[in-house]
Amino acid sequence: MWRYSRIPELDLADYAPLPPLSPPAAGVPPALRSVLDALGTCAAVVTVVNGRVAHVDVGPAASDLGVQVGRLADLDPDGDSLGTLTGEATTAFGQLHDAFVAEPVLVRVPADVTVPAPIVVLHWTDAERSATFPHLVVDAGENSEVVVYDHHGSDDVDALVLPVVELQAGPAARLRYVNAQTLGPRVWQLGRQLSRVERDAAFSTAMVALGGYYARLEVESTLAGRGSSGEMLAVYFGEESQMHDFRSLQDHVAPRTTSNLLFKGAVQGRSRSVYTGLIHIGKQAAGVDAYQTNRNIKLSEGAWAESVPNLEIENNDVRCSHASAVGPVDEEQRYYLESRGVPPARAERLIVLGFFEEVLERLAVPGAAAALRTEIAAKLDRRDRQKVGTGA
Repeated sequence: MWRYSRIPELDLADYAPLPPLSPPAAGVPPALRSVLDALGTCAAVVTVVNGRVAHVDVGPAASDLGVQVGRLADLDPDGDSLGTLTGEATTAFGQLHDAFVAEPVLVRVPADVTVPAPIVVLHWTDAERSATFPHLVVDAGENSEVVVYDHHGSDDVDALVLPVVELQAGPAARLRYVNAQTLGPRVWQLGRQLSRVERDAAFSTAMVALGGYYARLEVESTLAGRGSSGEMLAVYFGEESQMHDFRSLQDHVAPRTTSNLLFKGAVQGRSRSVYTGLIHIGKQAAGVDAYQTNRNIKLSEGAWAESVPNLEIENNDVRCSHASAVGPVDEEQRYYLESRGVPPARAERLIVLGFFEEVLERLAVPGAAAALRTEIAAKLDRRDRQKVGTGA
C-alpha cells in the first residue's frame, strides 16, 4: 500500500491540530477570491480554513430547491451521513482523521432536483506546522443532478492535510465531482476519496494535482447498483522535488456496470509520480465493461514515474483492459512541429499542453479548467526559465 511512497520521511511529531478556540476569519480568504471569480455563477459556496468552516453562502437557486449545503453538524445533528462510506477507520491515518476532524461539510441534493450551477467548496491552509482534517460528504438523491467543485490551496507553509471525501450517487443520479489541488510546495497531503454509485446512476470524478511536497490520494469507487457507471479522470504535474501519488480502485459489485479511468501525468526537475490502480470485478458482476489507462511524460532525466495497473476478475462475462506508459515527449510529434518552424521549446510546450487537454476539456467546471491550464503553463514557464539559466 505504501510502496514507492515518501511516508518514511513523515514525522507526525512535527505537526499538531489547531486548538478548538481558534476560529478562522469569516469570509473568503483573499488568495481564493481569484479562484472563485474564475468559476462564474455558483449555486453555493463554502469556505473552509484550516479545517474549520469560515463562510457559507447558499444562493436562492439552490435553497429554493431544498438543496442543503453547510456544516454537517447543523444539517445532520445526529451525524448519520458521516462515515457512511468510510466506516470505522482501519488505518492509522484514518483513525487520526476521525479523532481530529473539526467541521465536516455536507452537500445534500433531494430526489428529482437538478442543481443549475456548481456547488463550490474551497479549502485553505495557512497555519504553519498545523495538521488539518477536512471532510466533505456529498449525497445526491434519486434522479438528481449536481456538479461539485472542491478546491484545496494553501500558503507556503509546512503543514499536514488529511482530507476525506464521501460521494453517494443515489439511483439514477448524475453526480460529477471535480477536485483541484494547488497546495504549497511544503505541504503533505494524505487524502482519501470514496464513492458509491447506485442503480442506473452516472458518476464522474476528476482530479487535478499540481501542488504539495508529497500529495497522495486514494480514490475508491464502488459500482453497487445494476446499470451504474463511473468515470475517473486525473491530471498531475510535478516539478522540483514534488511527488504525486495516486492509488485507485474500480470495484464492480453489481452486473451490467461500466467504469473508465484515464490518468495523465508529467514530471520535470527531480519530481516523482506514482500510479497504482486496481479493477476488481466481483463474482456477481456479469456483463461489466471496465478500462484503466495511465500515461506519463518525463520531461527531465532526474524525474521519475511509476505506473502499476492491476486486474482482479472473478467473472468470465466481462470486457476489461488496462494500459500504462512512461516515456519522454514523443519524438514524432516534436519533429512534426519543428519541421513546420516551431522552435524546440515551444514544440515541447505545445505537446505537453495537448497531452493534458484530453482530460482538462472534460472537466465539469469550465471556469476551473481555464484557471488550471494557467497553473500548468506557469510550471512550463518556470522550466523554460531554468533551462535558459543553466544554458541547457
